[in-house]
Amino acid sequence: MSQDRFAALCAVAGTVSRETFERLEAFERIFLRWADRMNLAAPSTLTDVWSRHILDSAQLAGLTKAMEIERWVDIGSGGGFPGAILGILAEGHQARSVTLVESNAKKASFLRNALAELAPSAQIICDRAENYIATHAPPDAVSARAVASLSALVSLCESWLGSRTIGFFHKGRDYRAELKLATDTWNLDLVEHKSAVDAGSVILEIRSVRRRV
Repeated sequence: MSQDRFAALCAVAGTVSRETFERLEAFERIFLRWADRMNLAAPSTLTDVWSRHILDSAQLAGLTKAMEIERWVDIGSGGGFPGAILGILAEGHQARSVTLVESNAKKASFLRNALAELAPSAQIICDRAENYIATHAPPDAVSARAVASLSALVSLCESWLGSRTIGFFHKGRDYRAELKLATDTWNLDLVEHKSAVDAGSVILEIRSVRRRV
């Protein structure tokens, strides 16, 4: 089973060390200990955290492995997906830093404790995403998963996405309706990446955002 998990991880994220794999499994164990009492994820997904959350998050590393991304910001990190997973995958790679922004103090505290040894280089910020975005320079990439509608995400990240930042947003089976609403308001460069984990889901890669006039 462990070998199958390792192979599945490498299939979506690219080459991963055994040490990193073990860190991800350790995060899974910590997450499951706290998930119910802190409402870290939908209860229906807790029977398959590895695939539904960890692999789904880790595929971002595979999508961006050839990109020059040095600074990554994950907003609305919640229980750590995808931010904590990206932080663990980036650990030991000096070229990439990962910041997790979470407004819920209890969830931010969970992330600090969970990642203290697993991804000590990751930075956890307890603040509202709009406050952080307004006061920080654009990163190379921003991600969000199960945070808000696409229109709301683009509006929230407008100052970054209109600059140098690339957005990576997980979306489910109804993403086309969200995309239609977003493009009624925004001109944007878009790449749809089919999920490697869920056939009905996508990761939307968005950049060069401008409001329609």
